[in-house]
Amino acid sequence: MREELLDPDPLEGEVVDDNGLRPRSLADFVGQARLKEHLGIILEAARRRGQAVDHLLFAGPPGLGKTTLAAIVANEMGVRHVPTSGPAIERAGDLAAILTQLEEGDVLFVDEIHRLPRAVEEVLYPAMEDFQLDIVIGKGPAARSIRLDLPPFTLVGATTRTGAITGPLRDRFGLVERLDFYTSLELEAIVVRAASILDVVLDDSGATEIARRARGTPRIANRLLRRVRDYAEVRGDGTIDQSTAALGLATFGVDERGLDKVDRSILSAICERFGGGPVGLSTLAISVGEQTETVEDVYEPFLIQQGLLMRTPKGRVCTAGAWEHLGLVAPRTAETDGPSALFE
Repeated sequence: MREELLDPDPLEGEVVDDNGLRPRSLADFVGQARLKEHLGIILEAARRRGQAVDHLLFAGPPGLGKTTLAAIVANEMGVRHVPTSGPAIERAGDLAAILTQLEEGDVLFVDEIHRLPRAVEEVLYPAMEDFQLDIVIGKGPAARSIRLDLPPFTLVGATTRTGAITGPLRDRFGLVERLDFYTSLELEAIVVRAASILDVVLDDSGATEIARRARGTPRIANRLLRRVRDYAEVRGDGTIDQSTAALGLATFGVDERGLDKVDRSILSAICERFGGGPVGLSTLAISVGEQTETVEDVYEPFLIQQGLLMRTPKGRVCTAGAWEHLGLVAPRTAETDGPSALFE
């Protein structure tokens, strides 16, 4: 189990590409300047004291670098990176099996930590605070509890829903940071770095075009770069400029504002099927064939940031900009009413 957990067999295709694109040091990590400053101070202080890094919690939408930062912490400290996820730890015994294999200073990364079962959380509290593990042996009257000492380790948690984490668990982290969406300039730097690793010929205009449509997310920027690379190799001479990037992204369904097929389906459903809204989240998710969590956590934040969608007490409402983007004629309420008018 330990070898599986620590040394997963590399997969073929894009997973290998994606792993190769991840920065391995804090200096190579682009963006999140304030978080990098805080993390740099904490890591240097831990190195000077010769201690394990304090427990860290990274929050934010998917694809912003939470997993990458956990691996960087381990790499900077010269210790092992032990990844797992909240849904994978179903019982307290699963957590105990992982914790008892840790060595001093190891970084235990728990993705989607808000999905840990409550019984597992209770076992995690003394492990985080006192580096001790309580185990119950036997059942019924013959059951007894023993306490095992654990080596000092660092728990790095990642979550897309900070509010879903219980207060006692959140309070046990020494640093809680939220990752922000990236600027176009930061995404350009990420795309240029990825192109050099993938040996792709990319000019400045091509990098700008890809970054502009990447929804403020490095994971999406790298994915779009790979798709444009494929397009350039098959339909062009392999060089990516602004025109090639635009044509390639259009071919794969990414429009000039970075919206993909699902984004447009959400807007179309609200505008065409429900008259612009309001429409409830569950109804909207069913209409586009997605899970409610996916719509709420993955797609809605970007649409709201782009001014195309609003959340109201009655449900989701499309703005006049959404109607215009879809090439539809907006009803009078969508054209004239702003967010404040919805509550009048």
